[in-house]
Amino acid sequence: MDLLSTLPAFLLAVLLISASPGPAMALIFRRAALRGLSGAVPTVLGLEAGLYVWALFAGAGFAALVAASEVAYVVLRIVGAIVLLVLGLKAWRAAWRDRGEAAAAPAEEAPRPGRRHWWGAFGEGVVVQLANPKAAVFMIAFYPQFVPADGPVFATTALLGLLQIAVETGLYLALAAGVARAGAWFRRPRIRRRLEAVSGTVLVSLGVRVAVSSR
Repeated sequence: MDLLSTLPAFLLAVLLISASPGPAMALIFRRAALRGLSGAVPTVLGLEAGLYVWALFAGAGFAALVAASEVAYVVLRIVGAIVLLVLGLKAWRAAWRDRGEAAAAPAEEAPRPGRRHWWGAFGEGVVVQLANPKAAVFMIAFYPQFVPADGPVFATTALLGLLQIAVETGLYLALAAGVARAGAWFRRPRIRRRLEAVSGTVLVSLGVRVAVSSR
């Protein structure tokens, strides 16, 4: 199997998979709506850094060990569920905290992310991606289809991971930019409160789904 001949199919599959709703989409939408494009960039980069770690793990065989070990998979699933539940509860708390603001109050400007907030958002993206057990299963089920049998597994997997990151980064930044354009509307007190409540519900639901899902 020639790697170059399979690249179009790989890129199309990555594009379709990346566009499917999930924790990454929910995080990026919330950050872009409330903090603008500059606030969503570290979240996107963190998610992609976590994804590349899984790609390297897959190339080295570690992802297969996680997927094969029932204990490791359950632990990772529980951690992933807790992370999503905590993020959802934080969004609910923000919605509850802002409930007393006047509906007619002017929209806030998107805060510029300081260094602390930048690394916080980046770390949030990394943790959400690394605590996703489905990422390990995805890597060992999807990537081998495009790795030549006689080729270097680790190097090829690392290259495919970079290609997936390039596609996802472009897609997620485009999503963040589109959402950020309506940021002034999203940051109106009443709309922001509803957005926090809805995004919290989505994240909690995803956390519950991760907790009860099987492989």
